[in-house]
Amino acid sequence: MSSSLPRRAAVLGVVIGIGALTACAKDTPAAKDDGTGPVSVKASDSGCDLSRRDVKSGTSTFSVSNGGSKVTEFYVYADGDRVMGEVENIGPGLKRDLIVELPTGKYQAVCKPGMVGDGIRGDLTVSGDAPAQVDTDTELKQATESYQRYVNSQAVALEQKTTEFVTAVKAGDVAKAKALFPVSRTYWERIEPVAESFGDLDPKIDARVNDVEPGTEWTGYHRIEQALWVSNSTKGMDKYADQLLTDVKTVVAKAKVVKLTPLQLANGAKELLDEVATGKVTGEEDRYSHTDLWDFQANVEGSQAAVQALRPALQSRDAALVTQLDTNFKAVFASLDKYRDGDGFKPYTASEAEKKALGAVVDGLAEPVSKVAGAIAQK
Repeated sequence: MSSSLPRRAAVLGVVIGIGALTACAKDTPAAKDDGTGPVSVKASDSGCDLSRRDVKSGTSTFSVSNGGSKVTEFYVYADGDRVMGEVENIGPGLKRDLIVELPTGKYQAVCKPGMVGDGIRGDLTVSGDAPAQVDTDTELKQATESYQRYVNSQAVALEQKTTEFVTAVKAGDVAKAKALFPVSRTYWERIEPVAESFGDLDPKIDARVNDVEPGTEWTGYHRIEQALWVSNSTKGMDKYADQLLTDVKTVVAKAKVVKLTPLQLANGAKELLDEVATGKVTGEEDRYSHTDLWDFQANVEGSQAAVQALRPALQSRDAALVTQLDTNFKAVFASLDKYRDGDGFKPYTASEAEKKALGAVVDGLAEPVSKVAGAIAQK
């Protein structure tokens, strides 16, 4: 789910270690720099001040500090608001880094105080002729090709299962629609960072009712979920089912052809764990059906797929990190196994102690995953 939503703010305390956050940002203008090193981004409730708005092509680091009173996030957008990179859940007084590969072109740098709306935007110009990482590193080229194959396989299944789900909804088959709801979402959750990059499609498909901005109609999976579990009916859902399938088909078509960078794989792996921490562990995600653990599992699987695609490159850069990642992924899956029920999961009605325990194991995985982008950025 796109993080430009108020729900993110409420859950920072659940897994505060997520995201390698550091403290003590102040609401002061970004210092001018000499054109090298990280770009300092000073975010506030009313500003988004970059130390420079011209960077060289290749890998750039944006060091984002939040001096405001609201949780914020930072994006780099290409044409059409296609997300090149993002960092989320930057609480007041905290800091996070975004490492992103940008080819020559025009972009926008965007801060989103309160994580709603279009945000505070400014131009960002990238110039130069630095080669792409995939053009100079065979392992990284193979990683992106491998992950693209994974995305394609998940996209095919997403369209197929969403079609089955929509067919059941329109037929008024409540039982079948309920059974297909978490199954169809599995494929969405595995590739969500890719799907999120396509403008407003993500909120149209995956928004919760409290995420919808005034004047915007609530649509997507969770609009139908509410009808199925609260009203035990599909009455009035035909138009939402049709729109869901149309939007999913659009995402699938775009996902099959989008060209990803190695750093997008690394950042996407981290974003999926942020999704777990802010929606699945808390029970915010599937609040009517309580099928959150299906999404939880899918997010972690998607994160693991991105890391696995990068594995050969990571092994040559930081073998110890690979070992730690393997251990911590295993620990998360072991924690999830306790909640299994046949091919799926028990309804997620965890106690606060259980949520805390799950949050801790996700936190343990998020810490090494947050290091992947830095390792991949190494020359």
